[in-house]
Amino acid sequence: MHDHSHAGHSHAPADFGRAFALGVALNTGFVVLEAAAGWITGSLALLADAGHNLSDVAGLLLAWGAAAMAKTRPTATRTYGMGRSTILASLANAVLLLLAVGAIVWEAAQRFAAPQPIAEWTVAAVAAAGILVNGFTAWLFFAGRKDDLNIRGAYLHMAADAGVSLGVVLAAFLVMATGWLWVDPAVSIVIAVVIAWGTWGLLTESTALALDGVPRGLDHGEIESFLGTLPGVTAVHDLHVWALSTTETALTAHVVRPDAGVDDAFLSETAAALRTRFGIGHTTLQVERGDGCAACSLVHPAPASAHDHHDHAHDHDHAH
Repeated sequence: MHDHSHAGHSHAPADFGRAFALGVALNTGFVVLEAAAGWITGSLALLADAGHNLSDVAGLLLAWGAAAMAKTRPTATRTYGMGRSTILASLANAVLLLLAVGAIVWEAAQRFAAPQPIAEWTVAAVAAAGILVNGFTAWLFFAGRKDDLNIRGAYLHMAADAGVSLGVVLAAFLVMATGWLWVDPAVSIVIAVVIAWGTWGLLTESTALALDGVPRGLDHGEIESFLGTLPGVTAVHDLHVWALSTTETALTAHVVRPDAGVDDAFLSETAAALRTRFGIGHTTLQVERGDGCAACSLVHPAPASAHDHHDHAHDHDHAH
């Protein structure tokens, strides 16, 4: 027996479309400005940084595209919609950031080996503009960095580049003041370490979600205990919790209610409680009488007919 009810998701993502549009426009303009400055001054460093900032535009477009795809409605072939694209975009942004760290360290090593003078004032001026552009773009995503991993990826990408630009400005002034050419690559390595440190959490969390891990902030044992306290429930098994996107979570579980019949109110109230207490918006419950014939197929493969005589009740609470 199936019972379907539809309600809004309590953790529906905010719309960052305008932030993405503004961020992409600003950063594309900055790439053009920096590339032109590098070409005019003959600064290879500025041209290289323009190439790096082009990856920021790619990162923003990636996160923006995923956010747009996540809003598409489910279809017969994509029954969950395309929400998982936000998880993949978060993972891709983490990988892009780590590749950027590798490029910074490689360039710093080259400069240590063969220190080269830089056009300090030009580099400092362009990098100062980079602080403003990247810092402002990061601020656009600041509000959503805790609730949406995809937005956090965009935020970290821009915050990291603001940090790089700040380091470039400081290094330029230190080189001008002291003449120590090694300061420039040394500052670059310090910044690379800071970015890697900040990116690690994004990488591990997005990888865990991509592999259907329990989303951060949710405790499997706590959810299982909660379900076990519901009226008439004597046991809970086959509990699975995973992310449908960076903002939506799904749950399936078998609950044993020996003396209960079909109970739509129980399903609806349980789904509502899970949504309110844990932010889980897509709940599917299988109600069993408890004769022990429905083992989890992930742990104990069972014949296809093992579930045939059980009552099945599903309650789906979808966010669109």
